[in-house]
Amino acid sequence: MINQDLQDAIAELQEFIALRPEAREVRKALAVKLVYQGYLYEEIQTILDVSLGSITGWKQDYEQLGIDGLRLNHKGRKSYLSDEQRKEVLSWLQTKDTWELGELEYKLAFEYDVTYESKRSYYDLFDAAGISWKKTTSLNPKADPEAVAAKKKEIETLRGHCTERKSKQDF
Repeated sequence: MINQDLQDAIAELQEFIALRPEAREVRKALAVKLVYQGYLYEEIQTILDVSLGSITGWKQDYEQLGIDGLRLNHKGRKSYLSDEQRKEVLSWLQTKDTWELGELEYKLAFEYDVTYESKRSYYDLFDAAGISWKKTTSLNPKADPEAVAAKKKEIETLRGHCTERKSKQDF
């Protein structure tokens, strides 16, 4: 009877292994299957490169919960913004002429009570809206000929001062 239960468990584990694309679940099932096939824990540890504690835990999980005990439990992290809120923020970003990171941080904090730990999350929102997250200015100075001329004059003046200073040092 016990031998039949053991064979049934091995068959169930083999079927699970054959149908699982997730390598971590396969490793768990294979470790338990090898235990039931009579392999020593140390042999399984060497074959699968896992700890003895992991093998013991996986076997106990299987015995308590069946195949479900071998499945990964990680479901991912819940987003701070709901899908609807995210759409609202992206829509708002697309209506603006200029963008600043601080403004986005402020809007999320006060309208949605969301503060991200990493700037990367804010940059991802800009990217999703099709916007470069780099700091922007309201006007491109190259588009204003007067501003360009003034800047060129300033540069020439600075070059002149540098040239004067250098020629005085030569004496």
